[in-house]
Amino acid sequence: MPTCSVHPLPYRANPAEYFAAIRHAPGSVMLDSGRPSAERGRYDLLSAWPLKQLAVLPDESGSDFLQRLRIQLTQLGDAVLPATVQLPFAGGLIGYLSYDFGRHLEALPSHAKDDLQLPDARFGVYDWALISDHQVGTSQLVFHPHCAEDERQRLIALFSQPTTAPVLPFSLEGPMTPDLSAEAYRQAFERIQAYIQAGDCYQVNFAQRFRAPCQGDAWAAYQALRAACPTPFSGFQSLPDGGAVLSLSPERFVKVSEGQVETRPIKGTRPRGTTPAEDAAHAAELLASPKDRAENLMIVDLLRNDLGRTCRIGSVRVPELFSLESYPNVHHLVSSVTGELAVDKDALDLIAGSFPGGSITGAPKIRAMQIIDELEPTRRGLYCGSLLYLDVRGEMDSSIAIRSLLVKDGQVCCWGGGGIVADSDWQAEYQESITKVRVLLETLQNL
Repeated sequence: MPTCSVHPLPYRANPAEYFAAIRHAPGSVMLDSGRPSAERGRYDLLSAWPLKQLAVLPDESGSDFLQRLRIQLTQLGDAVLPATVQLPFAGGLIGYLSYDFGRHLEALPSHAKDDLQLPDARFGVYDWALISDHQVGTSQLVFHPHCAEDERQRLIALFSQPTTAPVLPFSLEGPMTPDLSAEAYRQAFERIQAYIQAGDCYQVNFAQRFRAPCQGDAWAAYQALRAACPTPFSGFQSLPDGGAVLSLSPERFVKVSEGQVETRPIKGTRPRGTTPAEDAAHAAELLASPKDRAENLMIVDLLRNDLGRTCRIGSVRVPELFSLESYPNVHHLVSSVTGELAVDKDALDLIAGSFPGGSITGAPKIRAMQIIDELEPTRRGLYCGSLLYLDVRGEMDSSIAIRSLLVKDGQVCCWGGGGIVADSDWQAEYQESITKVRVLLETLQNL
């Protein structure tokens, strides 16, 4: 089996310092664990200059696009890492699936307006990456055997010298304003309640969009956002038109490592308190909340079913239920569902069987997605999709792109939402959708 070569670099806890060297390169992308402030993530992964870029075609089926991705991995070629090296990526695919990639997997209506015109999926094929491992304190360049020797030397030289490129500022040219009024939100909430009472669904994740005109470099905005809201599934992906995807997500979608699968749904939120006592009270209230535990359990059951489509029969487990995770702006209730891939399935089969994530759709999933399309006036695009990598060994990790922004065509968009169930209160849900993204909106407005 061909083996990747690895070149050590000085360890840097903040991957933004290395990413600055490739910020303006074609296909630049960084999957960021939020260090040194965030504590849960282990690896950062960044790359640029993909061998090829692939976007899903408007009328292409999800299975056909995923098969195209499989073919690209095969053409890049199998490779392993040196026996002494433990890293998550050995060359392969890095990119995003938008929430609306779900339309390529399931038959859904088309009420919501597609006003952002973002391709529903975009990936690059990368034969190198710079990976930092924060557990052992290393930063290393990893080269797939396909990567030519002169390209390896160019990249080693590039990352071995200080970055001198100035960061251009970013600013809003107006306030971040919601697309929905409070009254329009209330009307949509009441429609969801009617569907729940009629037995159509148990839970619907409903979101609203905020946006503002902007100018400058989205990379400056991302650096400010990651400082204000460090999270373990963050990411920055440049787009061909000069725009960018910025994600400050706390939530894993699905991970595959050596055939073992894990998903970590978030369902249940409280704001952080202004004093230690108030903060502890909010956390205790969340942990004890029957409503939030019921919501979380609904999604755990949905994900057990989703993973069961591609995991070995009998292997799906729930090792963690109703754990508390705390972030700069909110407390979350988080669970874990695990399984083992069936022998005839791979990570892309897992995506096909479980995308988009149940925690951001509702239950039952397809009916919830139909209701979302009916009641949210515009398509979500990147929001609630996924940033992910998948390497030639079949190793994959992916986020759910909540707390995420899109900078494109002179405006920045951000979304906030939450799960609505039978005993939800519309004003509390409306406020929660703002609380989740307030730190992002305020950070942008203060730049």
